[in-house]
Amino acid sequence: MINISKPFFSEEEYESALNVLKSGNLAQGEKVLEFEDNFRKFIGSKEAIAVSNGTSALHTSLLSHGIKKDDEVITTSFTFAATPNTILHTGATPVFVDINEDDFNIDPDKIEEKITKKTKAILPVHLFGCPCNIDKIEKIAKKHNLEIIEDCAQAIGTSFNNIISGSRFTGCFSFYPTKNITTIEGGMITTNNDMINEKCRMIRNHGSKERYKYEILGHNFRMDDLRASIGIVQLKKISIFNKKRKDNALYLEENLNINGIIKPEIKKGHTFNQYTIRITEDFKRTRDKTAEILKENGIMTGIYYPVPMHKTILYTKLGYSNQVLQVSEKISKEVLSLPIHPEINQENLDHIINTLENIK
Repeated sequence: MINISKPFFSEEEYESALNVLKSGNLAQGEKVLEFEDNFRKFIGSKEAIAVSNGTSALHTSLLSHGIKKDDEVITTSFTFAATPNTILHTGATPVFVDINEDDFNIDPDKIEEKITKKTKAILPVHLFGCPCNIDKIEKIAKKHNLEIIEDCAQAIGTSFNNIISGSRFTGCFSFYPTKNITTIEGGMITTNNDMINEKCRMIRNHGSKERYKYEILGHNFRMDDLRASIGIVQLKKISIFNKKRKDNALYLEENLNINGIIKPEIKKGHTFNQYTIRITEDFKRTRDKTAEILKENGIMTGIYYPVPMHKTILYTKLGYSNQVLQVSEKISKEVLSLPIHPEINQENLDHIINTLENIK
């Protein structure tokens, strides 16, 4: 079976984790500090704050920027639930903007029409490792005095105009097993702002700088040394992992040429957390039937995402049912992600291509 994603561990990860287990120092400690330092250097940010997962990274970042009840945060509906849900958890309101058809990212040209007096931030998502046009978003944010918080959960090492995502503004990363590197569960916040750094560190630790001295309302969003020890080793391999993903994507770009299948646009700085094609009406079978046939042939796929967030049950109940985001709604019926993780080889890729070519 060709899995849609597969973490790669070597003896180095096993040994690193075992050393932490043997040490008895399991909670947040020296390994977390080392991972944070290595990660900030890789991203190019002043600070990096390790947290329990990508969702807590988003939640902590929003809180540290002062997002609260009655505020509005502009984001995309074509994303994982954590993006808008963490906005809700602050008491603020997600305001959805439609996406570009070519890269599935928020359309900067449609942001300004959604800005109101309540808007406090823009939360773009670098979906599937493809960079947003952060330059356009920055101009809009500066014009309207808005914060930018980047959802980089799928974009470790992604860049736009040679600037790494999460290096200019507050960045939120995930190390879930489907990501380009993993700590099993885990996340990271990057920032160049000393105040945001301090607030994030307090929020992840029950609102305290020192034990039992609680200054603000916080959470237990800490990472432990066991996961950090795995992250330290994985981060050493990120360039290799990302290159292999891109090489696999380029092979599909060159050799997957089938009527009715739209391939993703390959942009500079794309790190290909997913290689997501579109199965259009011109193809021989529907998207769901195509996924079923691929599975029958030993190829696992992913549908990210079958329903835009504004059309989910939760957001329908919250009053978003009348909102129309034409591109997001169209794309959600067509997208299908193919395996391109680092353990995929040319034989696997040829099998994927041949299977799609032979669908009748």
